[in-house]
Amino acid sequence: MENTSTFTTFIFEGYFVMDQQKPLYFTVFLLLYVAIVLLNSLLIAVIYSERTLHNPMYILVCHLSVNGIYGSSGLIPHLLFNLATQFHKISLANCLIQIFCLHTFNIIEVTILAVMGYDRYIAICHPLHYHSLMSHRKLQILVIFMWIYPLITFLLYESLTIRLTFCSPVITKTHCMNFELIKLSCTDITVHSVIGLVLTMTVFTFPQMLLILFSYAQILRVCLYSSKECKTKAVQTCTPHLLAVLNYLIGVFFEVIQSRFNIKYLSFDFRTFMSLYFMICPPLINPIIYGMSGQVIRNFVCQFFFRKKVDVLKQ
Repeated sequence: MENTSTFTTFIFEGYFVMDQQKPLYFTVFLLLYVAIVLLNSLLIAVIYSERTLHNPMYILVCHLSVNGIYGSSGLIPHLLFNLATQFHKISLANCLIQIFCLHTFNIIEVTILAVMGYDRYIAICHPLHYHSLMSHRKLQILVIFMWIYPLITFLLYESLTIRLTFCSPVITKTHCMNFELIKLSCTDITVHSVIGLVLTMTVFTFPQMLLILFSYAQILRVCLYSSKECKTKAVQTCTPHLLAVLNYLIGVFFEVIQSRFNIKYLSFDFRTFMSLYFMICPPLINPIIYGMSGQVIRNFVCQFFFRKKVDVLKQ
C-alpha cells in the first residue's frame, strides 16, 4: 500500500514574491481596507439615520455595503497579517473558513444585484403598483433570501471539499479559494470540478444574472415606447446599478482568467491584482457609485457631516 502524506497546513507562495516590496503592499492594502470600511459604514449610517431613505432601493444599497465589509474583512486582515510577518501559512480549518467567507460574499453580491435589478424593473415598468409589489413584508423576505440562500447553498458544496485529503501544501495565491485548494487534492477532482461548474450555472450565479438580464430587457422594452422624460429618469435610476453590475462582471472575468488559465507570462503584480479585484474593488467602488451618483445621498452626506453649519446658514 502506497504511503501518502496528508497536509493540514498550507503555504501561500504568492507572498515570497512580495518580499522586497512588503511595506508598499502592506500600506496599499491597509489604506484600501480603511477606505472600504469607512465608505461603506458612512453609507450605512446615512441610510439608517434618514427615514426618507428607508425605501427598498436604499435598503438594498445598505445590504450591499454590509456585504462589502463582510467580504473585505474575510480577506484583507489576513493579507495584512502575512505581509507584516514572515508567517505565510494557514491551517486547513482557517483556509476553509476564508473560502466560505470569500465565496459567499461573491454569491451574496450577485444575489443582491439581482434583487436590485428586479426592484428597478418594478419601479420603471409597474410604477403604479410599486408599493404593493415591493411591500415591506416582501422586502423582508427578499433580504432573508439574499443572505440565507448563499450561505446554505455554498456550505453544502464546501462539505465536498472538507472530505478531501491534500498531497501538496503550496497554494500559489495569497489567499484561499476553493478551486486552488481542491487542485492540491490527492484524488481526481474531475467530479468535484463538474459539480462546482454545474452549481455555479444553476445555483450560485447564473439564475441571478438571468434575473438581471430579464429586468433590463423589460426596462428597455418599456423605455422604447416612453417619453424622453421617462427615458431620462430610467437612465438616471438604473445607471448606478448598471455600473455596479459591470464592476462585478469585471471581477468575474479576472477571477476566471486567473484561476482557470495559465497566464504565467503576465507580471506577478498584475496577476495579484486580477485575483484580488473580485474582493476589493466592488466593496470600494459600490459606495462611491451609490453615494456620488445619487443627489439624495450626496445631500444627506453633507448634512451628516455639516448639519450644524447648514442649520446656521438657514438661520
